[in-house]
Amino acid sequence: MSDNANSKPTACLALADGTVFYGFGFGATGETTAELCFNTAMTGYQEIMTDPSYAGQVVTFTFPHIGNTGVNPEDDETADPVAAGMVVKWDPTVASNWRATDELRDWLAKRGRIGIGGVDTRRLTRAIRQQGAPHVALAHDPDGNFDIDALVKAARAFSGLEGLDLAKEVTCAQSYHWNEMRWAWPEGYSPQHQPKHKVVAIDYGAKRNILRCLASAGCDVTVLPATATAEDVLALSPDGVFLSNGPGDPAATGEYAVPMIQGVLEQSDVPVFGICLGHQMLALALGAKTIKMNHGHHGANHPVKDIETGKVEITSMNHGFAVDSQTLPQGVKETHTSLFDGSNCGIRMTDRPVFSVQYHPEASPGPQDSYYLFERFAEAMAARAA
Repeated sequence: MSDNANSKPTACLALADGTVFYGFGFGATGETTAELCFNTAMTGYQEIMTDPSYAGQVVTFTFPHIGNTGVNPEDDETADPVAAGMVVKWDPTVASNWRATDELRDWLAKRGRIGIGGVDTRRLTRAIRQQGAPHVALAHDPDGNFDIDALVKAARAFSGLEGLDLAKEVTCAQSYHWNEMRWAWPEGYSPQHQPKHKVVAIDYGAKRNILRCLASAGCDVTVLPATATAEDVLALSPDGVFLSNGPGDPAATGEYAVPMIQGVLEQSDVPVFGICLGHQMLALALGAKTIKMNHGHHGANHPVKDIETGKVEITSMNHGFAVDSQTLPQGVKETHTSLFDGSNCGIRMTDRPVFSVQYHPEASPGPQDSYYLFERFAEAMAARAA
């Protein structure tokens, strides 16, 4: 619980509609504008803050105990936090976990990200659900001096995520090789020494744990930037192509990603597997459309039904856009749907091993409910080589 109950607020969150939430700042000082979303996960705040899919967003955590396990280098999904800021119910407590190497508030300060505690996150979450993801300005000033009119004006001036290509901002600058596998006791992370399949992964904002899952499934992974062409991909003679997660409007990223995917599908018969934004990119390349959701799906407890087996997976999700299943063309089948709202969560081509899912099978919410997707990708590559 905050020990600042009788102190002057040192942070505030201003919504574009003029609503203002006051609280107590931690992490970096200054101001930032972004779209506001909420995440219902009870764990994984460090992975969430470093997930490139959160570029351009401030995250409200509905679970109150944020910061209690500290942070450590092993849990980063990319080198630095990508989310613009965080909103929590209670100020982060002192870390109490054997893996912690730093405090959340200090970690955020070092990396230029703002946090605000002491906020009624339940009320804020209800507002997001009812009104859609709002544009906000988040400010932290230790002296508690805020120009509210200017902050509301800044929130209203934020362009939003529609039409915004953020993949170019979070993708790698150049290609690189990845061979680190998933964490396992007691070794921790270990390298892949006997890869069976050569995979090219397109980085739209790839999480490290996705690459680890590919390596653990027997893949020798070469990561290429988001702007890679079909010629760049096929020049590496891959056994399979992976399309990663990422932020922003899929239609905007699709301007260069769709021609690449279509080129790969036309010029080769390699298996293709996509996750999150990669799922949306594949759908667009196959002729479907994407739509902006009211408040999106962000959490680690989302039930998804596998239509073909009838099984239900507990999944981790983070997306504000979705594939419109009504626009799927002939030859493309819907494979998974959300049991929350019926939105599309997976597709596959009916005549070749090309498939994708909206959720994050690498995030271990089940904890192993969805790892089979990486194995399916590996099996498809093995079948092609046979």
